[in-house]
Amino acid sequence: MPDDTRSPRAFLTTLPRNVFSGFVVSLIALPLGLVLAAASEAPPMAGIIAAIVGGIVVAFLGGSHVTITGPGNGLVIIFLGAITTLGNGDLYQGYLITLAAVVISGGFMFLLGLFRLGILSDFFPASAIQGMLAAIGIGIFAKQFHVMLGQPETTGSSPELLFKIPNAFSVLFQNAPYSLMAAAITGMVSLVFLVLYQRIRNKYVQFVPAPMWVVIIVILLSYYFEYFSNHPYPIEPSLLISIPEKVTQNIAFPDFSKWYSFEFWGIVAAITLVASIESLLSIKAVDKLDRYKRRSHVNKDLKALGLASVASGFVGGLNVVTVIARSSVNVNNGATNRSSNFIHAVFLILFILIFGDQLRRVPLPALASVLVYTGFKLAAPESILNISRIGKEQLLIFLVTLFSTLATNLITGIAIGVATTFLIHVTLNQSFSLFFNNLRKPNVLMFREEKGNYYVSVKNFSSYLNFYRLKRNLDAIPESAEVILDFSKCDFVDHTVLENVNNYREAFTRNGGHFDVIGLDRHQADTIHPFAIRKTLPAKKVTRMGKHLTKRQRLLDNIASDFSWKYAPIKQKECAFLDNFLFFGTKKVNHIYNELKNDDHTMRVFDIAYSEGIWIAKEVVHTTMMYIELNVSIPSFTLNREGLMEKVSHWTGYSDLNMKEYPDFSSRFYLYSENPEAVRCFFTDSLILFFESNPYYHIESNGKGLLIKGKERLFGTREIKNLIDFGIRLHVLIKKIPNC
Repeated sequence: MPDDTRSPRAFLTTLPRNVFSGFVVSLIALPLGLVLAAASEAPPMAGIIAAIVGGIVVAFLGGSHVTITGPGNGLVIIFLGAITTLGNGDLYQGYLITLAAVVISGGFMFLLGLFRLGILSDFFPASAIQGMLAAIGIGIFAKQFHVMLGQPETTGSSPELLFKIPNAFSVLFQNAPYSLMAAAITGMVSLVFLVLYQRIRNKYVQFVPAPMWVVIIVILLSYYFEYFSNHPYPIEPSLLISIPEKVTQNIAFPDFSKWYSFEFWGIVAAITLVASIESLLSIKAVDKLDRYKRRSHVNKDLKALGLASVASGFVGGLNVVTVIARSSVNVNNGATNRSSNFIHAVFLILFILIFGDQLRRVPLPALASVLVYTGFKLAAPESILNISRIGKEQLLIFLVTLFSTLATNLITGIAIGVATTFLIHVTLNQSFSLFFNNLRKPNVLMFREEKGNYYVSVKNFSSYLNFYRLKRNLDAIPESAEVILDFSKCDFVDHTVLENVNNYREAFTRNGGHFDVIGLDRHQADTIHPFAIRKTLPAKKVTRMGKHLTKRQRLLDNIASDFSWKYAPIKQKECAFLDNFLFFGTKKVNHIYNELKNDDHTMRVFDIAYSEGIWIAKEVVHTTMMYIELNVSIPSFTLNREGLMEKVSHWTGYSDLNMKEYPDFSSRFYLYSENPEAVRCFFTDSLILFFESNPYYHIESNGKGLLIKGKERLFGTREIKNLIDFGIRLHVLIKKIPNC
């Protein structure tokens, strides 16, 4: 049965919501299926068959959550050309041969999923997808607005239809017939109801979705005119849903007689290409609309769509794709899992077989109002404002994709959007080599640390071009785990990556895990938006650091407030307090940043960049440390966890100070000092017990202060809290140790 990502109990709890959503979607899918098939010169039921087969097959075998499947807008032109040419003038024969092309293209889609080529969906920038969504919304709005006004015969491109809307209104005021006025009033009143529906507070009204109310009311009105009014039903039959009387007569079987022709395989290739790309883009777009921000298994979905297309073609249906318009209606009406796709198919069967008479009473203008409302939400002006807040370059990508899609088609528009994004990235970094030289290099390292948390490091750059590598690693981590994602070695991180990373963070939080992003604090952003493009600052622009804080920096500021400390994000090159520590004897401190310190500056936690090695072996390391200034003199020492390198150091003159009275401590820790007697006196019972019962840190004393460090990487916010707590307790304990 269709899945629910929560539990069986949650599935049953949300089932009524999915039933409602499936019903509403079926009301949209029914006329659209008929219209798309008719526009392709196929029998009207071919579109309904595709929706029914797709809903059933993909609901059980698919990998997405709230998508709806059926015939797609992008394939209409291809089917129209195929049916009119393959049959040599015989449209029905051309339709049968086209069914054979549908079957074979479905097989190719299955192979695309089998060979895991769904990865192609990760190569589309987020702003370009937003532009595509807006273009689809404008297309839906422009076409369906005329239908809503009772004028479905209007033709033209989306921009042309938009500009014709004033003319459509003027027609209503130029001695329009009563039937046209009635249709227009029905559509406009339905739209007003949909807009005002959320403001109605009555729980009984809210129990039924707004589109369902529209359908119920117009059906009741038709019965009123038929049985209680002296006037005939004012809506013309041409503006009512058209359903064939005998649907079983529309079942047809494919004709493979032209399988050998070049023309036939050209149609197969075109159907496969458009259906796959349209489905991948729609799946990715719907994932963005999903209220739970779940990630679809696109390869599994491709295989299911391929099988559904094969089955649909064998019984007379069109190709099955993931459709954005119906999917957005599905999401807007509260769908939570794939059961709504299955239910929408079931309702289509019931409508055709049982409720045909009632459905023939529903005016197309009323249904068009639902699509007009959906299209407006996809292309709402608010989306432009949201994109502009992220960055001017994202707004440019959005607008270029939007207008190019409207001017050409979906595939050309998204291709132009992808190319524009790449050119903008090159321009922002003033470097083509950053992307060209590092694109094929493995840039993601992941391993599991001792405490069980996962550490993921990204190098060079991370954008829509190579996000699939990061995604592949993150997908392998259980969402109940703790993850540290480090961008400190990355020179450029784009909006698409940051938005997807935030989706991972939300998913891990929902499932009891923890997802911490580090390493972006030394990057520049042009806006305060958390998804704004981040690129490394030139070395000279030290003071600009912290102009727009990252989420980690804002959390560090909160941590400082919790401890009544102060926080400073900017870089500082004056680090005299780190002098005379053995750790930095062979390392050069470049700068510290993200400093948290108490009022008297005796305790401070900071991120630090230091370099070690020379020439080609030189490497810059970013990590987090703590410094404690002591008002008493203590012996100099180095305390570390006993490991292989510490055992080797015995042979190089650095002997481990053996605390015979504490064999467990001596076996677990490496302790070195040039003044062993003073250290033996300083390491009291309470201090040794403290180190044995707390997490391991590298601790070094230079006689005047303590340097505390952990892993050679930046710390997550949880780790910084633990480090501060450790340092405060250690400081209190040292104050109580008597002078030796």
